[in-house]
Amino acid sequence: MQPKITNKYSPNFNNLKRSKNSIKFLIIHYTGMKKENDAINRLINIQSQVSSHYFIKFDGKILQLIPDLYIAWHAGKSMWHKKKFLNNHSIGIEISNPGHNHGYSKFKKKQITALTNLLFNLKKNYKIKPRNILGHSDIAPDRKKDPGEKFPWKILAEKNLSIWHKVNHKILKKLRKKKCNKFEKYLFLKNISKIGYPKCKSFYMTRAFQMRFRPELINGKIDKECLKISESLVLI
Repeated sequence: MQPKITNKYSPNFNNLKRSKNSIKFLIIHYTGMKKENDAINRLINIQSQVSSHYFIKFDGKILQLIPDLYIAWHAGKSMWHKKKFLNNHSIGIEISNPGHNHGYSKFKKKQITALTNLLFNLKKNYKIKPRNILGHSDIAPDRKKDPGEKFPWKILAEKNLSIWHKVNHKILKKLRKKKCNKFEKYLFLKNISKIGYPKCKSFYMTRAFQMRFRPELINGKIDKECLKISESLVLI
């Protein structure tokens, strides 16, 4: 279904138009601000020097702040596989949510419905692979936590709008908190690097991975459950 989108101009983008084929990623953020109007105003304020292509409000309404073929300033210093500074190759989507510093809350059903419709159309228009629909914390794990552990990645994966592992939940639960030896930790970090995560301190890489694929326990510690999930994802 084609989502209803309202235009609201932001000046925070690069003037040079890019090609349609250069868009390879869809990056999901939360706003991380207490008030929705404050978040919108920040994204359209020239002095803030931040922006996104789309903004999804609490009521599910979608604003387009910047046309798809212009580079918005949403990802910052970032990397996925060998691609750096993903602003150049991505479309950024902000979802209204107070974030971890202001009473992080569950995303509204209307927001996820709107996001699903938007992602479906963008994926189709730009031939985006499900594995390239990412969170800000995926591409900048040492700086960002959004969209966070309450974001429903598994639901998106069921609609082919993301990826998810195929390991039985009961098996994983038995492996949770079971310690890994040094070699197993090495294998885990190697696996998630293959998936695309940029190399940084293992705590941040692991935390970002857990927020995405093991939201039940986020502690930045590598255990056998994390290793098992990473082994499954490498095969996708």
